[in-house]
Amino acid sequence: MDLTFNADLTPRWIRDLTRLTSIRSHFVVAGNIRDSFLTPLEGATTLAPLLRCLWVYLSQLGYRFVLVYDPVEGLRPYPNEPQTVELATRLFDLKLADGAMAVSLEKLVEIMKKVAGQREARCALVVDFASRIARQPDHLDPGEHRFFVAAERLSLAAHPIVPKGSDVSTAGPGSAGTDSVGTGAGKPRFNPVLWLVNRPQDLPSWLTLDSTRVSVLSIGLPDFETRLEAARHLAGLFHDYDSGDAAEQKRFASDFARLTDGLPLIALADAAQLADRLGIGFRDVDDAVQCYKVGVTENPWKKAYVKSRIAGALPFIEDRVKGQRAAVTKTIDILMRSVMGLTGAHARSTGNRPRGVLFFAGPTGVGKTELAKTLTQLVFGDERAYIRFDMSEFAEEHTGARLLGAPPGYIGYDAGGELTNAVRDKPFSVVLFDEIEKAHPRILDKFLQILEDGRLTDGRGETAYFSEAILVFTSNLGITVSDEHGRRVQNVKPGDDHGLVEQRVRGAIQDYFKFQLSRPEILNRIGDNIVVFGFITPEVGVQIFESMLGNVINRVREEHKIALEIAPDVAEKLRDACTRDLSNGGRGIGNQLESMFVNPLSRALFSFDLGGRASVRVTSLEEACGVVTVGLA
Repeated sequence: MDLTFNADLTPRWIRDLTRLTSIRSHFVVAGNIRDSFLTPLEGATTLAPLLRCLWVYLSQLGYRFVLVYDPVEGLRPYPNEPQTVELATRLFDLKLADGAMAVSLEKLVEIMKKVAGQREARCALVVDFASRIARQPDHLDPGEHRFFVAAERLSLAAHPIVPKGSDVSTAGPGSAGTDSVGTGAGKPRFNPVLWLVNRPQDLPSWLTLDSTRVSVLSIGLPDFETRLEAARHLAGLFHDYDSGDAAEQKRFASDFARLTDGLPLIALADAAQLADRLGIGFRDVDDAVQCYKVGVTENPWKKAYVKSRIAGALPFIEDRVKGQRAAVTKTIDILMRSVMGLTGAHARSTGNRPRGVLFFAGPTGVGKTELAKTLTQLVFGDERAYIRFDMSEFAEEHTGARLLGAPPGYIGYDAGGELTNAVRDKPFSVVLFDEIEKAHPRILDKFLQILEDGRLTDGRGETAYFSEAILVFTSNLGITVSDEHGRRVQNVKPGDDHGLVEQRVRGAIQDYFKFQLSRPEILNRIGDNIVVFGFITPEVGVQIFESMLGNVINRVREEHKIALEIAPDVAEKLRDACTRDLSNGGRGIGNQLESMFVNPLSRALFSFDLGGRASVRVTSLEEACGVVTVGLA
């Protein structure tokens, strides 16, 4: 494996820093500062923390040491080598105890001034955890204000140091011996001060605003090429990597980089460490990444029983969802694609997209929610893996904080969001967003990130991964539309051909996202995963009624240990009453059955002596003055 460092992979912030040290005295380094960085050491590439990486490149420029300050440990020289410590101690009169010296902000200003004017040896000052110096950057106390004003004055008063002596002619310890950043070691440069912050806003805005001496360097997440190089470096931690041929090793690195899209390099290192400890082979790199993301080593999607269950899914689903053959068949097709890991296979990079996305549309009460529950049972063998959100509860914009987590600094941000918490708890799940059109449009924008990147970060900074979940959206869009007077009118009605229903419902969904919301990008990410349900036909209505009536009989047997028999004429009368109006689908049949039979049956059983009986027969069903009664014998 070739570990020679590729100069093109030098972090951009390093390239900017080395270029700008001749014209800038202070640098605010913000963003992904706690990550690891590809660093050339002894002719090979390694992953090093920011300070180590920084020192390798500064040493190439002739810098002799770095002073590192943080609010807890105080001041210490870096690297911690005898010659370096001795030189820094002599030049700055350090009183080190256990390698560090406690300093106040006033003393830190003096150190900063000495660093700026130090001509005997080039050096730099790193102010670590600078985000924690000011409690509130926009409301500084007097001491903090004096400190930052002094820092601003020093940034403007500093001058480039003209090198002299041996400190500018040789590279320091830790140098790779390769001038990959264009050192120009003999040229005048500032002895810079680097402020390490999570966000530039953690410092007073006036410190950097319009300053000709302060530069902001943002460290972003690594790109694909950087992750690819890191994957090659970490490959040896995966079992049996050396046994793979060149093609397999190349494919491993590419897969590792692709699967970790959007993650820092330190996450790749952690995933590789997990692979090493758990004995995961390089051919199963996706298992290592999944284990890092969701903390689960077993992947239900790879279990053999899932394939066998889905192979026989049609009768299993149609036992619970009746009369929706076209919708069920399309759903199973999408499910098979998810199991085979081919979701988004047409794209160059699928990243962390959800395993499957389904958009169930159609009239109310036709089985959309029931199908989502059935899928959960089918894939995960447990309906408890089903997570449901009624999107009518998120009709106001501010409710997005409840679903996705409040932004940092707002009340409740540390509680996370209901959605992110639920997915972190159950990464292998079916997540149902019921009646999605009732959610506020701003909340729908968040689904762009979920559908595209498969992840969401809440106010606590914790990321929830949706890469192992199936997302199901349900909607009643397209059943009714507004006419030219703004009145709601039927767009499709019972008895319409399924092809016509599908055409009109799809058209209404497109109109809603494209023209009403002006969010065609959401529709694009849902793609062709729209599954349209048809109306309940009279034949299907009878099947649903008989299934529900069977459920009532079973419940009576379970609760009272008696068999409930229903006279044929009573059953026929009840069926006609319950299936007369199918506009509300199966839910309407159930409501009618409850009113016409379950309630009067309960009333009759309550006063009926069941003692010693093995069965009870319903002999009559009568309605008088709006009151339904059943006769028992």
